[in-house]
This record gives sequence, structure tokens and C-alpha cells, in this order.
Amino acid sequence: MQLVYLSHFSFPSIETEYNFNFSLQRTCYDTLYPFFILSKHALNMLDFEPVTILYGGNGSGKTTALNVIAEKLHLTRETPYNRSNFFEDYTGYCSYELRGSLPKESRIITSDDVFDFMLNIRALNDGINVKREELFTEYLDNKYSKFQMKSLDDYEQLKKVNMARSKTQSKYVRKNLIDNVREHSNGESAFLYFTEKIKENALYLLDEPENSLSPQKQQELLQFLEDSARFFGCQFIIATHSPFLLSMKGAKIYDMDEEPVDVKKWTELENVRSYYEFFKAHERDFS
Repeated sequence: MQLVYLSHFSFPSIETEYNFNFSLQRTCYDTLYPFFILSKHALNMLDFEPVTILYGGNGSGKTTALNVIAEKLHLTRETPYNRSNFFEDYTGYCSYELRGSLPKESRIITSDDVFDFMLNIRALNDGINVKREELFTEYLDNKYSKFQMKSLDDYEQLKKVNMARSKTQSKYVRKNLIDNVREHSNGESAFLYFTEKIKENALYLLDEPENSLSPQKQQELLQFLEDSARFFGCQFIIATHSPFLLSMKGAKIYDMDEEPVDVKKWTELENVRSYYEFFKAHERDFS
């Protein structure tokens, strides 16, 4: 059953922003962010469906919109973001409407969160690689040693010697490595992060989730998100320019490159049309 937890979100108008007394509030900061980012595209309100996508190029404000919504709703997040000194002033002008209560599992997931997770996995795997090399050497030392047990203190070493003499090198290494740790590629790690963090019945804001994912993994993520929205009560607000994610069934797409921001079909978007025209021009090469 498809659900909507956040029905709409309102941002301050350009008139409201100009009426804010910046000199009274702050005098020593060189940025007014997030003021005058969304209003330059005349974005005053977003109405949400079970899946809503914010599409646009760099600087279009799609990530800013997600951060503002997450800040106003006090959503869980893991990594710091570009939160200027005016952020609290800006979100004070924002408003929203919920249908019922917001599930506590709701969160924002950014590309920085995924990147940090991949770094942690990589560091863990690097540790395993070092341990593996140590075990290769240990295996040879134990297999061909002239070890004799002299006391109970030698019992653990005796077990290693017997194991080395009874097993191949690969089986010895696998037996002594941490059993519950697996190595993952960057794409596998990124996809794993989404499947671990996204639970049933909650609101999720996803900022460019396609980063670090191959086209195949993007399609797997597409299916996972579609199923999560359709069968498991999740609502998604996604900032992306991935043609795969933009094709999500039933998604409402806001084109943040337009002024004012407009709702479009995914096949009408400039980025998608560019892909289409490129492959159409090279259609014979695929025959």
C-alpha cells in the first residue's frame, strides 16, 4: 500500500526573503545560503506523492531543498552538510503538512553518508588483506615447523600446526579469517547501504543515490525503491538526474531547471532526451 507521510512543504517567497533584515541578524558572514537559492526558480511549494523526484543540474537547488526539508522535520542524518549561519533563519519561514505522524525511522540519506560507509568497508577489507598475508606466512611456518609441545601453554600453537598440516593453504586462511566479513565492490557497498538503512513504513530523502552505482546497480536500486514504496509503506523524495531512477513508476518529477519549477514526465527531461538522442544516433552500432 502506497503511503504519503509528508503531503507538502512550503518555502519562503522572494518577497519574504528580501524583507528579512540580514544586517540586523548577521553582519560578518559572506554567504546568505540558503536564501535566494530556491526562490530564483520561483519554488514556493512542493506537493508530494509516494515517490517525488527533484531533477536538475548542479546549482538547481535540489540538494538544498532536501537539506531544508530534513532540517525542518528534524530527520536523522549521519554526516555534516553545508549548513550556513542563516539556515535556522531560513527554515523558520518554512512550513509543512503531515498526514498523521512522521515515523521515527524517517531519515535523509546523502551521497556523503554512502561514501563514508564505503570508506569504512574499504578500511575493514584492507585490514583483512593484511591479515590474509600474515596467515599465508603463518601457514608455511606451521606446516614445515619441527614444533613439539612442551607444556599446556603450547596447546594453541599445536592446534595451528596440526591445522596447517591437515589443510590446504587456502582452507587454512579461510578458517582463520573473520567469518562474518565479506569484501564488496564500491557499487555493492553503496547498494548494501541503502538496503540496510531503508526500513518499512517511513519517509526517506535520498540525495543523488546513483553516485557510486553502475547502471546495473542503479536498476537494482530502482526496483528496490519501487517495491519499498509499493509494498512496504515507504515514501521517497529523491534528488537525482539518473535516467534509471527518473523512470520510476508513478513518480512525480519536478524539473528544478525550469523557472518556475515545473512538473514533467521523465521522457521530457533534457538529461533523458540527451541520452535518447545519443543512442538513437548510434542505433546501428548496436545491431
